Amino acid sequence: MQTYVLRRIFLGLITVALVSVIIFVFLRVAPGDVALIVAMQGDDTIDPNMIDPLLLETIREELGLHYSLPVQYLRWMGGMLTLDWGESFYTGAIVYEEFLKRAPVTLQLAISTITISVLLGIPAGVIMALRQDTWADYLVRLVSLVGLSIPSFWIGTLMIVVGMLYFEWSPRLEYVAPWDDFSANMSMFFFPAVATASVSMATKARMMRSTMLEVLRQDYIRTAHAKGLRYVVVVWRHAVKNAMLPVITIIGIQIAFVVGGSVIMETIFQLPGMGTLLIRSMNQRDYEVVQSFVAVVSTWIVFTNLMVDLAYAWLDPRIRFD
Repeated sequence: MQTYVLRRIFLGLITVALVSVIIFVFLRVAPGDVALIVAMQGDDTIDPNMIDPLLLETIREELGLHYSLPVQYLRWMGGMLTLDWGESFYTGAIVYEEFLKRAPVTLQLAISTITISVLLGIPAGVIMALRQDTWADYLVRLVSLVGLSIPSFWIGTLMIVVGMLYFEWSPRLEYVAPWDDFSANMSMFFFPAVATASVSMATKARMMRSTMLEVLRQDYIRTAHAKGLRYVVVVWRHAVKNAMLPVITIIGIQIAFVVGGSVIMETIFQLPGMGTLLIRSMNQRDYEVVQSFVAVVSTWIVFTNLMVDLAYAWLDPRIRFD
């Protein structure tokens, strides 16, 4: 087990390094001049040809863009490892402090999304399997099919439109921390969390139904019933635990990508998280912010995949890692 974990950590670090190189190169080769964007300060009425070339050169030196690409990359990686993530080209804010300020918002949305999808998706799948070909099975399958067919961003948009037209409700624009006003904070995150969890919840339910039906037909389940174990014990201790293996993979994928996938939902509901910061930074070609965000997300995905693989050994004693 120890050898496997160390090998996975080593391969994960290589993956993160390759991702950082790719995003670094792509940002540099994209059309546009960052120094020109900073000099114009968001004013599209300024003629780029009228800006002093000496001013542009001064801005490039201040931002470190006059170095060669390998030197820029090494300087950035050294800063990432020492938590010196640089400053925003556009606002001058310290990237690490900005990340610490916005990360709790994104993490709260991610945790709320995962919690809703797990608490509703897995029991729904179990119910469908135990009540196969009944009205309950057909109803939950229909709801899950709708959840798979409709994109989460469309559900989020529909929530806002219906709320404004029929209930005179709109998302709160000013962020409220949970320790300041818990109920207001929960009202801010409930609808975006439900919208984000819709697809994942439906996927978990349908996967749980399929694996539960397969497990319930196994010989050891019939043996457990023959030994006189209670129905609830057979289902939850023996069937559900073994049926969870494929579902754990889906949960791991959701945990890995929910941070990056919150970008659209944060924009729709105006949540001041890392997603809205990423969208703004990409529009402004803010290298430092985008690079740091991608590095953090890729590290999170690699770590989550490792945790999912290790969870297999706990759920299924037949699995061992050499």
